[in-house]
Amino acid sequence: MSDFEDADTEETVTCLQMTVYHPGHQQNGIFQSIRFFNREKLPSNEVVKFGRNSNTCHYTFKDKQVSRVQFSLQLFKKFDSSVLSFEIKNMSKTTKLIVDNKELGYLNKMDLPHKCLVRFGDYQFLMEKEDGESLQFFEIEFSLSTRPLLQENNWLPQKRIPECGSYSSCCTQNNSPIEMGENEW
Repeated sequence: MSDFEDADTEETVTCLQMTVYHPGHQQNGIFQSIRFFNREKLPSNEVVKFGRNSNTCHYTFKDKQVSRVQFSLQLFKKFDSSVLSFEIKNMSKTTKLIVDNKELGYLNKMDLPHKCLVRFGDYQFLMEKEDGESLQFFEIEFSLSTRPLLQENNWLPQKRIPECGSYSSCCTQNNSPIEMGENEW
């Protein structure tokens, strides 16, 4: 038998491809700690945190507008499935995280769709999952976009984003004017 026949079969690894955008990425060095176009292999039980605190976050953003821990990603396997999935959790007490058009408040989490746009502040992340077989590891690969992902991918919100940055606190179901007395405000 040859070495080729005796070699272990190499498993494919689930990879989360993240294209990132911020309007000030060139001037401010916001993404200087991220290694672009390089697949980083991580253990499947690791919770990957994103934020500005380099002591607790795996990926950091050099920006005071970002929370110490902005959001986290964790791998999991659904019941009766061999496919690994990601869940995303908003870790910021001050900023909503928008996944496609779903708004996540502090400590809210959801399953990450196979392909989605994640936003907070001026940050935009196009996340695409590439399925793999390994249950031991996963990979993350970053690429940088010089243009806004929201317009580039025709990812227009179903509702306009209100000035207050939150659908729930500003918008009502009834969009017609409401008459109020001066003491009712």
